[in-house]
Amino acid sequence: MSDAPANPGTAPTAPSDFIRDLVAADLAAGRYSQIHTRFPPEPNGYLHIGHAKSICLNFGIARQFGGLCNLRMDDTNPTKEDLEYVESIMADVQWLIGGWADHCLGFKPKGKTPEAQSVNGQTDYHLAPATGGSADVEPFYASDYFVPLYNFAVQLITLGQAYVCDLSPEDTEKYRGTPDRPGTNSPFRDRSVAENLELFARMKAGDFRDGARTLRAKIDMTSPNIWLRDPVIYRIRHAAHHHTGNTWCLYPLYDFAHCLSDYIEGITHSICTLEFEVHRPLYDWILQSLGLARPLPHQFEFARLNLSYTIMSKRKLLALVNEHLVTGWDDPRMPTISGLRRRGVPANALRTFALGIGVTKFNGVTDVAVLEHALREELNQVALRRLAVLRPLKVVLTNLAPGEVLEFEAGNHPTDPDAGTRKLPFSRELWIEQDDFMDVPPPKYFRLRPGGEVRLKYACIIRCDEVVKDAAGQVIELRCTADLDTRSGGPNSAKKVKGTIHWVSAPHAVAAEVRLYDRLFTEAEPEKDGRDFKSVLNPHSLEVVTAKLEASLAQPESGARFQFERLGYFWPDPVASQPGQPVFLRTITMKDAWTKEAGKV
Repeated sequence: MSDAPANPGTAPTAPSDFIRDLVAADLAAGRYSQIHTRFPPEPNGYLHIGHAKSICLNFGIARQFGGLCNLRMDDTNPTKEDLEYVESIMADVQWLIGGWADHCLGFKPKGKTPEAQSVNGQTDYHLAPATGGSADVEPFYASDYFVPLYNFAVQLITLGQAYVCDLSPEDTEKYRGTPDRPGTNSPFRDRSVAENLELFARMKAGDFRDGARTLRAKIDMTSPNIWLRDPVIYRIRHAAHHHTGNTWCLYPLYDFAHCLSDYIEGITHSICTLEFEVHRPLYDWILQSLGLARPLPHQFEFARLNLSYTIMSKRKLLALVNEHLVTGWDDPRMPTISGLRRRGVPANALRTFALGIGVTKFNGVTDVAVLEHALREELNQVALRRLAVLRPLKVVLTNLAPGEVLEFEAGNHPTDPDAGTRKLPFSRELWIEQDDFMDVPPPKYFRLRPGGEVRLKYACIIRCDEVVKDAAGQVIELRCTADLDTRSGGPNSAKKVKGTIHWVSAPHAVAAEVRLYDRLFTEAEPEKDGRDFKSVLNPHSLEVVTAKLEASLAQPESGARFQFERLGYFWPDPVASQPGQPVFLRTITMKDAWTKEAGKV
């Protein structure tokens, strides 16, 4: 899906925040010669807008301080991960960071894995980012480190810091205790180093069934931090892996793999969301227990993005996909990056939003209106103006002859003269919006009414002389008179009326499918008080209409954004559109239709 921003390397100036202040202090103190961050998603689903905040933070810090940010697949759970998700993550990240990638994206040499090396007499592993062209590199994979991770686990066993445990998953949890009750030592905690090494080797060889044994770090079963109560660091999974195939049946858990992957890649600042704060002592314990040869990475935490009218759980987003409540991960109503991209959200608008909401240590909910404001601000600058009628009502101008065609000139952008102008045909038969006429209007209604006048934008004033209705009393046609003297340059061009509406010439109009998207949920907090989020799905989140568009929209340029004047911002769907048959998606309305002020005439 192509969507290259007009200037993909631009972004608002990064604000100061506590993480950037820490990075700046580390550089000033000479602790690091180069900043190295990472973005490590698990490929078990598509990235969503919450990940966009982390992407912009990690890559933004690397870009701001002249460092690198590795894109790493945290792929240590073969039963939930898939190559489809790897590919989608690659596309999402490269689209979102745009031209930033030229300066700070860390890839690894294609097919390269870390090899054992001696540093100060110790066995060490390091995998530096690649310097070759795009054909020679690929993202980092935690699964590329399975050999050194296994060797690090053997080292922990040898140091008496890890043991093989035969407790079932259920008993492991019981022995763990609760936050207000200490845990109990496993009966297998005091196995000898030799026995643990033998059993761990047999676990790797595939001698045991899934769940029969685990490897646990030996820390403290009475620790107030429950994550330090002899956590499981390896488990048996007889399952094929998307990247390593059937080579392994023994897989490290996140807490063990993550800190050591950071170390292998030379990460300096491992920036995580706030729920990993309680995991930091374990992160540090593993690194310190191994006595590693090079400088250690450090973990820092920030509050994740929570957005109103949205859910962020990949598991629940997957449920929407699997239950066909949306059309897929890239459904334009989804908060996924691929859904936002397909909807026509510019990458720069998403970066502006992510930087603008700031980085804090406090959890909260960001109003989706903040995102929508950033989107409108960006699109107002880049979108070409066009005329379109979504729900057509015919107007016949009785003082124009059949077949007579006039032309009016319209600018493509009100503040950018370099965008040029275009010609709009004007004929006896026009289309206007149904909502722009009322047979019995309320007070202060300034659009078209029987006997009333409005200005047609870029054209002239018309007066409604007659209303034609069908047998059911529905309005099907308006017969009007065009005051051509009120067109630009005409003798009566200064005449004022209170209403201005849009239109298209009926003989020249392009009929096209237009999909009108709205928020996916009707409630700001879809899961408030434990309710089923699917119970508050918005039944009007998608409306499909056959619209009448001005002729210039028959062959829109791929990736072009348009403001359908008075209606909103639209673009041609890169998936459903066909040559000569564009399908337009509404990216965002002109104003927030969810506010109390919405709907006022």
